[in-house]
Amino acid sequence: MKNLSSISLLILASAVQKAACWGALGHYTVGYIASNFVTNATQAKFQAILGDTSADYLASVAAYADSYRSTAAGTFTAPFHYIDALDNPPESCGVDFERDCTAAGCVVSAISNYTQRVQNRRLKAADVALAAKMIVHFLGDIHQPLHDENLELGGNGIKVKFDGVSTNLHSVWDTSIPQKFAGTASFVNAKTWATNLTETIKYGAYSKASASWLDGLKLSDPVASSMVWARDTNSYVCSAVLPDGRNATEAVDLGGEYYAEALPVVQLQIAKAGYRLAGWLNLITASNVGF
Repeated sequence: MKNLSSISLLILASAVQKAACWGALGHYTVGYIASNFVTNATQAKFQAILGDTSADYLASVAAYADSYRSTAAGTFTAPFHYIDALDNPPESCGVDFERDCTAAGCVVSAISNYTQRVQNRRLKAADVALAAKMIVHFLGDIHQPLHDENLELGGNGIKVKFDGVSTNLHSVWDTSIPQKFAGTASFVNAKTWATNLTETIKYGAYSKASASWLDGLKLSDPVASSMVWARDTNSYVCSAVLPDGRNATEAVDLGGEYYAEALPVVQLQIAKAGYRLAGWLNLITASNVGF
């Protein structure tokens, strides 16, 4: 892990990365997809933990961690939304837990920590509920390629345009691409997108590959499991986010050809996040620890 001398840079990075990760639309969609693949036992357990028996019980808390980190109580969670891979895109991509997770934590260590907490029968109900909310959110975050990348603070420092509007590369992947495709950040739009992706996972283009998305899923080792997801996601920084380098990305409006080429990756990553979230929650429930 990075030593404490990195904390000042980490604080700066945390301040910059305030934009909602995947945007609310992406997170809601991940929650709805997961709710389509959890077991009946998992649904009952997490509805009880979250105090919500509606069909929206996962989607409704999926963006909570973004608002929580803006509170006095939740400021410490800011570094938990990403892991800054010290790689060199587009020449090489790769993320390493010991090298890239700071002393203040990262999305990988956060998933591990909150997975342990959601199973801890000694915690208060409110703390278990908070842990569940964090897991739902961070499983979404780790599937956004720029949340597994250090370059220019996960792309926040790369200024671009999208459909004529000045923005940054991180925001394009978080919000611009998802909303151009699926509409504004609403539960209705998210549910529609999730329904379509669920059908694709079950019967369409993802159906043959989806079983492999759960490879490496081991509740006994959340760090190793999360690193499988982080490495998978980080690879898209080289192949899809910055395939021709930073200069080429800044030189064009990303709302055209770039959008068309990036959208399939965004859809795939949202689908993986929802499916893997369901798999993770199912493992937690099946372990019967803490319930």
